[in-house]
Amino acid sequence: MAAMLPLSIVVLAAGQGTRMRSTLPKVLHPLAGKPLLQHVIDTARQLLPQRILIVYGHGGAEVRRRMNASDLHWVEQAQQLGTGHAMAQTLPELADESVSLVLYGDVPLIQHTTLRPLVASAQAGKLALLTVNLTDPRGYGRIVRDAQAAVQCIVEEKDASAEQKRITEVNTGILAAHSDKLRQWLAQLNSNNAQGEYYLTDIIAMAVQQGIAVQTSQPQTATEVLGVNSRGQLAELERVYQRQQAEQFMAQGVSFRDPARVDFRGEVSFGRDVEVDINCIFSGKVTIGDNVRIGAGSIISNSQIESGVEILPLCVIEDTHIGSHSRVGPYSRLRPGAVLKGDNHIGNFVEIKNSEIGLGSKVNHLSYVGDTQMGGKVNIGAGTITANYDGANKHRTIIQDHASTGSNTVLVAPVTVGKGATIGAGSVITKQAPAEKLTLTRAKQITVEGWQRPSKKTRD
Repeated sequence: MAAMLPLSIVVLAAGQGTRMRSTLPKVLHPLAGKPLLQHVIDTARQLLPQRILIVYGHGGAEVRRRMNASDLHWVEQAQQLGTGHAMAQTLPELADESVSLVLYGDVPLIQHTTLRPLVASAQAGKLALLTVNLTDPRGYGRIVRDAQAAVQCIVEEKDASAEQKRITEVNTGILAAHSDKLRQWLAQLNSNNAQGEYYLTDIIAMAVQQGIAVQTSQPQTATEVLGVNSRGQLAELERVYQRQQAEQFMAQGVSFRDPARVDFRGEVSFGRDVEVDINCIFSGKVTIGDNVRIGAGSIISNSQIESGVEILPLCVIEDTHIGSHSRVGPYSRLRPGAVLKGDNHIGNFVEIKNSEIGLGSKVNHLSYVGDTQMGGKVNIGAGTITANYDGANKHRTIIQDHASTGSNTVLVAPVTVGKGATIGAGSVITKQAPAEKLTLTRAKQITVEGWQRPSKKTRD
């Protein structure tokens, strides 16, 4: 068996995308919260290539800045003169003794499982071509075959005859071949066509003339090879991607109230028997354990949620760890650095930031807990605030096990509430509250006799 040649992957990403009506380069528009080009690069990496070449042009500086990575090599296409011209810019970077695979920065849903057969065919000395059959092939180059069904050439839409336009098998643009052959064919391209461009697809006929077999394969679904040229197409692919993600998770044991109304914008993993209501968004790296219930309209990003947790509707959870059997919400906000140790109740209109909430502790109503170390079995009364900022610096509050605060308490950090301490309602605590004692601060209540409420003056 012949040795495998190194694989180079070329991603063509120089197009302006005028139909996007945007100053942002087309390949940087987000799909599921990630640039189109990043989707393609992530797929390319799964093939373990020797190198990945990105051909950039419009908005090139911004593309390079956003996609900066040590394994990417950048090739500029200063003038956009067609796909053949774009590919020709990479030739100085391609070793003759290699296989090249051509992908597109605006075709984000292509799968590595679809690309592997192309690479294998190219390794065997063939020109490998990915095609697809469409009921409406308008706008695509047609695959022209002979009577024996062998590929003869590709004819672009603007150059096709009426008979050729009836062909439903079309070119996706994705192909693979020996790099030395590509070098020969690209040198022979010309722009004698309706668009005045150098078509990469013209190399197909050259291969046929040299007696090199053209091996075609097709993706599992046509959506894999759909490109983005407008915001409408981007929205369509967004829904395709989200539905695919939901179907994968449902196959793993997750229930969605409506799979069409949930978004995944990162790396998400679910345990079994998870229930997700409508309009939830998962972004960044999110890990969710077994038997978790997530209420409608919740947004969860870069967080770990352990088994048995219930998240009630309309919660915002970011960079947070929620321990098992906790209940959060509705209308709770857990900010970066929030750690719930487990069996916690975090209620409506509660905000927690950079704080550890001990096992079994409860913050049920209308409270802010920031920069706090809270022990276990603590009860925080409604309206409690940890005043952690003095106008210049943040300070920490320590609340020890079994402590309890009454409603409308302010704990002015740095301050410690001792084990089992009770804080009377309406208190402003600025000093240590001793363990097992009641501490409170209140002005004397008085009643003013003879006082009358001011009345509005009437206008003449």
